[in-house]
Amino acid sequence: MGKKAQTPAKGIDKIAERSEVSLGELKAVGAEAGDHKEIRIAIAGLGNCASALAQGIEYYRDIKEEDMYINGLMNPSVGGYLPKHMKIVAAFEVNALKIGKDVAEAIYCDPITTPHFVPPEKYPRTGTVVQAGPVLDGVAPHMRERFHVYEDGDPKVKPCDVVQVLKDAKAEILVNYCPVGSFKAARFYAQAALDAGCGFINCIPEFIVSERVAGDKDWVAEFKARGLPCAGDDIKSQVGATIMHRMLAKLFLDRGVIVKDTYQLNIGGDTDFENMKMESRLVTKRKSKTSAVTSVLPYETKCRIGPSDFVPFLLGKKICYIRMNGVTFGGVPLEVDVKMRVEDAPNSAGVVFDIIRVMKLALNRKLSGRLDSIASFSFKHPPIQPPSDVIAKQWVAEFIEGKRER
Repeated sequence: MGKKAQTPAKGIDKIAERSEVSLGELKAVGAEAGDHKEIRIAIAGLGNCASALAQGIEYYRDIKEEDMYINGLMNPSVGGYLPKHMKIVAAFEVNALKIGKDVAEAIYCDPITTPHFVPPEKYPRTGTVVQAGPVLDGVAPHMRERFHVYEDGDPKVKPCDVVQVLKDAKAEILVNYCPVGSFKAARFYAQAALDAGCGFINCIPEFIVSERVAGDKDWVAEFKARGLPCAGDDIKSQVGATIMHRMLAKLFLDRGVIVKDTYQLNIGGDTDFENMKMESRLVTKRKSKTSAVTSVLPYETKCRIGPSDFVPFLLGKKICYIRMNGVTFGGVPLEVDVKMRVEDAPNSAGVVFDIIRVMKLALNRKLSGRLDSIASFSFKHPPIQPPSDVIAKQWVAEFIEGKRER
């Protein structure tokens, strides 16, 4: 008589289920009834990623809550919130070509290289005018001309009172999209979010939410004290270089193959890669990308990850090369090479869609401090690196259902 099939270990079937099911099917704690709700967001840095985000709001405007598998959306609905419920109510820039324009026009201004999946002539005016923000260290010296940065003393451009603009716009969430290396600018906008009473999403590799930098204030404690949520740091794309590299490292670990050494080389043609030609702006970027991969492994290995070159004619495309050198059964070598080509900005916008909607649930539930679940799933350098992205997705599902505090 054959053996009785074994029941999966407790929790394993749940993890498998969560990895396949849309988060939109879950009963969310903190959800609002009806279809007239909105999420009022502000954006610092209206560049390529913000352009993709803004275009996405319009592109997916007509989807319904019951829709499941929509091109490019991991979760059409989160807590009953659809893309159409997101509204950009404030935007800050240092680019003179964008300042003073409606967001609908500014998201297509030079040097945007993001594909126009919503044609400019079909994007409706938002009524939100782009305001001049402070330059601080948000622009590398070699990028001033490329970014069309306004000059100090220019009578046509007057930097705004960011906090007051946020308050007047009744913004609920501030999304930081400043360029890589914006240490002071990122913290300026974090403080502005605190002072204006906004939740804060840090999409760039400046460590504000994930860890406390020596000599810096305890930002998480500040947000907690003000009763506001925060999430970060360094956005992880839907299917990008980091998630691909993490999955390969986890596969090697699960199948008993030792990672002897590995590297990830990235080239691209947008202003993100042009900005990163200045190595001094890459310290936290390299740390963020590297730790996202090596944290999967329980042992140390040789690893080199980061942007490698700026190739102007690639425009918004990013090309990634991943090499994994492993040691398998009998000490025999195993080598894996992966090449991936993506449009960089849209690849991250869908992830930010979900973070915004989860943060809205947190605001509704009056939660404060860091949101660990969505951070572990959506950022390269979260406060808690998950053992796998499947488990991190389960954490997000449990947070939505009110079964996890953060």
